[in-house]
Amino acid sequence: MKNDRKKAILDIVSHYEVDTQETLQALLLERGYSVTQATVSRDIKQLSLIKTMGENGSYKYSLPRQSYDGGAKSGLMRFFSDAVYAVDRAMNIVVIRCHSGMANAVCARLDTAGYGEIVGTIAGDDTIFVLMRSEENAASFLKELEKLL
Repeated sequence: MKNDRKKAILDIVSHYEVDTQETLQALLLERGYSVTQATVSRDIKQLSLIKTMGENGSYKYSLPRQSYDGGAKSGLMRFFSDAVYAVDRAMNIVVIRCHSGMANAVCARLDTAGYGEIVGTIAGDDTIFVLMRSEENAASFLKELEKLL
């Protein structure tokens, strides 16, 4: 049932402008899947759905772009430039400024990208703080992120 629901989610976001989890939940209900918002949220994360700008100028859930190597770092790179507009650092903290509502998606990708020099991350609605092991790690990571912009 879970895999069928996830296939339904992929089909829905491929054919509709789904802007909120509640909208997705309602569309799933129309297809016979009665799920909670928490389940929808978990499915979105597991499917690596991202928010992109829709034709009407508002954000919508979209399928992640396919990468050639399928690695977690390439997953971050695929949509980083669409979601992020500025990066900066102060000592060993890197600050990533995202478009509204995108910080959690970018942060989730950072957390799974395998950067050993990252101690931890905190995301708000449009800002991410990345605690690095050293100032040198932060400077190097900042340069890497700037290339993606």
